[in-house]
Amino acid sequence: MEYLRTIDHKETGCIFCTKPKQKCDRENLILFRGKKNFVIMNRYPYNNGHLMIVPYKHASDSARLTDDTALEMWTLTNMCKAALTRAFHPEGFNIGMNIGRAAGAGIDQHIHQHIVPRWNGDTNCMPVICGTKVISQGLWDTYDALAPCFAVKGSRRRGG
Repeated sequence: MEYLRTIDHKETGCIFCTKPKQKCDRENLILFRGKKNFVIMNRYPYNNGHLMIVPYKHASDSARLTDDTALEMWTLTNMCKAALTRAFHPEGFNIGMNIGRAAGAGIDQHIHQHIVPRWNGDTNCMPVICGTKVISQGLWDTYDALAPCFAVKGSRRRGG
């Protein structure tokens, strides 16, 4: 419903550039800040616990990232996988990027990697018949379940 209510009121600018500059990580669903990338929950998740690893550098293609940024992105992907496993015990994961609008990128000007936890039977007839996805846990409950999994030495979460 939140998405439907805000569909005509999208934020201006790049949310992946503006959100990490603010000092309210919980409100912005930022779970972890690395040196080159940050971890943020997807506000409109494909599944419970849908996370994204986003470089601070505004770039539309992974080929434009430095090796340090790309390496940290993969390191944070593994950190997310471990955190999601501790918090929710998924049975599998989808991990990947949609590069370009034609590939399905909703925000195509700022590269980001998705990590989506999966469970056997987590798909049903709703997406096929109704074009609707059922998410069984609210964003704030998910954030609160995941936040302790990212509370590691050196974490730079701010606010909230």
